[in-house]
Amino acid sequence: MITVGYGATPKGAREHLRLPDNVPSLPKTARGILALAARRHESSELAAPGVRAALELVGDRRFDIVVANDARALPVAFTAAQNSDSAVWADLHEWAPEERSHIRSWRLLVAPMMDYLCRKYLPRCAAITTVSNGIAELYASRYGVKPQIMRNSPAFVDLTPSPAPATTIRLVHSGLAAPGRQIETIIDAMDLLGTGFTLDLFLMPGNDGGRFLDQLQNRAAVNPTITFHDPVPAHTLPQTLNDYDVGVYWIPPYSTNARLALPNKFFDFIQARLALAIAPSPEMTKIVEQHGLGVVSDGFDLDSCAKSLTGLTQERVAEYKAASDLVAHRFSFDADAQVASSILESLLAR
Repeated sequence: MITVGYGATPKGAREHLRLPDNVPSLPKTARGILALAARRHESSELAAPGVRAALELVGDRRFDIVVANDARALPVAFTAAQNSDSAVWADLHEWAPEERSHIRSWRLLVAPMMDYLCRKYLPRCAAITTVSNGIAELYASRYGVKPQIMRNSPAFVDLTPSPAPATTIRLVHSGLAAPGRQIETIIDAMDLLGTGFTLDLFLMPGNDGGRFLDQLQNRAAVNPTITFHDPVPAHTLPQTLNDYDVGVYWIPPYSTNARLALPNKFFDFIQARLALAIAPSPEMTKIVEQHGLGVVSDGFDLDSCAKSLTGLTQERVAEYKAASDLVAHRFSFDADAQVASSILESLLAR
């Protein structure tokens, strides 16, 4: 497998064609931005410095299958595939037309470009995958394609639920410290819950140099039941979280992708054999309610989220953790890898 992208060589790659860190994947010059504003998408799709650098690194190599890691990579994938008439597989992690729609400049300039790329290239793809049924339905409705589901799930981890809490229920949240993820609501909920609960946070600093993480720590400083920890590597996260009782994630539906979120942390909580406490995000709610994994709040506001936790007992938490243990295989990449294997076999047989 040959990979092309930013950063270090991914695990499993035979060769990695590394893009320079300073070449953006979208046009950033005045001419490039003007072209996006004028909807000159055909001239823009291969114009970004990162795209040109990727094609230069690929050169005249020939491939059996080319995988586009999200819609933005589709022009590069199809250009690289022309050398060998190879199949293109679009692996779409989000609803591409609204990837960053909460940012005004992205919504005005980039969103139309993403829609153009999806309309042009998705019907020509030999395979398409995305992370949830809700997002797959959006791609089917707008672009007439039928993605298969490959979730953001980690590898199966052989764990058992930690013992049920004797008195204090230990809440935990992990992920990126970034605005919009409602981490401050989790912190504020601790003031409403009172005794009987603790909250531990494993947060990575965001792209703001850690300023938002500092704000969260200052917000929680007066509450001794809240503890911040350094982030741990992704492959050790389930083992670390296994010491706790309830994984908490309340993300407001500020965008289509937030509304239909089915993130990796959700599956990390399951692998850690935790009970789950979520807001009524539809994709997560379906799984939690179908398998009895935890509690779903009535709304996204602070009072509703806090209220969903107040009814937890040691017995209910133990039941939810046992339910996570029962479905850990089903909601691991070991299951999703079968989708990938089936696609690869089908494309290689063409």
